[in-house]
Amino acid sequence: MSEAKSLRTFLGAKDYGRSIRFYETLGFQVKSIDIKMSLVRIENASNFYLQDYYVKEWCENSMMFLEVGDLESHWKKTQSKNLTVEFPEVKISEIQHSDWGSEYFIHDPSGILWHIGKFKD
Repeated sequence: MSEAKSLRTFLGAKDYGRSIRFYETLGFQVKSIDIKMSLVRIENASNFYLQDYYVKEWCENSMMFLEVGDLESHWKKTQSKNLTVEFPEVKISEIQHSDWGSEYFIHDPSGILWHIGKFKD
């Protein structure tokens, strides 16, 4: 596996244009690579593919984990974007603390569950 350069997952979108706007509003960079697919970049941390393809059971059972350096600041910044006003189907939780660290959750417009977290040092 020493030749591996990246690992990218594919996420579906119930309404592709709406999902693109959601991720851009959240602060991700979205680059179209095909009429039905985009590369979504999270700063320099990672990438994933967003595709114009939707299967309810698949999307609602997909989860992503994004590790951040300052969880409290990230949560406040996310809250300040008023995502649930523009995207009423989006859900954002409060921060929850566990033995391993802390996290909050975001359900995107297609039902994909994002865990935004920070591990204990």
